[in-house]
Amino acid sequence: MNRNTNKFSSDTMITIIFSKFLKINWVIIFCLIFLGLVGVASLYSAAGSDWNPWAKNHLIRLIFGFCLMFVIAFIPSKIFFKYSILSFFIGVGALILVKFIGSGSVQRWISYGGINFQPSEIMKLSLILILAKYFDHISKIQLDKLSPYIIPIFIILIPGFLVISQPDLGTGLTLILLGLSILFFVGISMKLVIFSILISFASVPFIWQQLYEYQKNRILVFLNPEMDSLGSGYQIIQSKIAIGSGGLFGKGFLLGSQSRLNYLPEKHTDFIFTLISEELGFFGSISIILVFCLLITSIMKISFKVECLFSKVVVFGIGFLIFLYLSLNIGMVCGLLPVVGAPLPLVSYGGTSLLTVLIGVGMVLSINIHDKKV
Repeated sequence: MNRNTNKFSSDTMITIIFSKFLKINWVIIFCLIFLGLVGVASLYSAAGSDWNPWAKNHLIRLIFGFCLMFVIAFIPSKIFFKYSILSFFIGVGALILVKFIGSGSVQRWISYGGINFQPSEIMKLSLILILAKYFDHISKIQLDKLSPYIIPIFIILIPGFLVISQPDLGTGLTLILLGLSILFFVGISMKLVIFSILISFASVPFIWQQLYEYQKNRILVFLNPEMDSLGSGYQIIQSKIAIGSGGLFGKGFLLGSQSRLNYLPEKHTDFIFTLISEELGFFGSISIILVFCLLITSIMKISFKVECLFSKVVVFGIGFLIFLYLSLNIGMVCGLLPVVGAPLPLVSYGGTSLLTVLIGVGMVLSINIHDKKV
């Protein structure tokens, strides 16, 4: 009897796992694998046809990140709801801690056991979760008033200003933009939108005075790169030359002269799209952008299919986060935006940003599998 019961239980468990496995959005998985492999190939090229020091580590991190993503995908989405507040306070605590024990020329990382960890990246997921939980408790009638937005504005500004004070203006503004996008998604009052725009314009002179000198130079160089062509403007000038020299079909894989001759600073991190554009040309670059668009669209579609507001906000937030990464990075290397230090997700070298994206997508897959009210 016990043997039959145990066999029945194991068969039932296998059936449940298999049914959940079938619910995984394989379009999203395909996009992630493609972009990850593009990253490995690009880092191999950036190192001069060598697996070390970047391509090998990036591949190992990808494998670990994918395993973690699939584990998270099978965790019930109610777990994210339960621990959203705790994750936010842990994130804020890590941002405060980095001010005291942070490593690097600019204190943005926490180092432990030879592993560098950037709290501001994981904070993006914590911000999405806590805002999703907050708005899940607010009725649609209340959203027409101004008072329900006071608490979430403080929730957004606290980590945003902590990151800006590191100093890391680009990541701090990304956090704030991410939070504000969620406010728009849930249906923010137009009165507050107009009020916020007016306050933002009025605050420009004050904000300018608070910027560090190198941050002011980045903005000025963005407006006119030739004003410091051998200094602050060097990166963006060389980036434009490399992108333009790629033409329609590129110079060929491993044949990018700008990268090979080391004219491209940070070609393995923030400016990796420049290397791709030079070697693969316009068609190669646009193909990668289209895969990103397919990934973001597939994620956003899930936000319209799930039932509860918490799940909708989490999925939208993660989709918009990937969109922010993409638009800021490509806008930066093309000279359309100031240099803000934004990685190209899944492609640029960097462990924390890679894991942030894969953990976030794992949450999306979990919500897609466990599509029910939390």
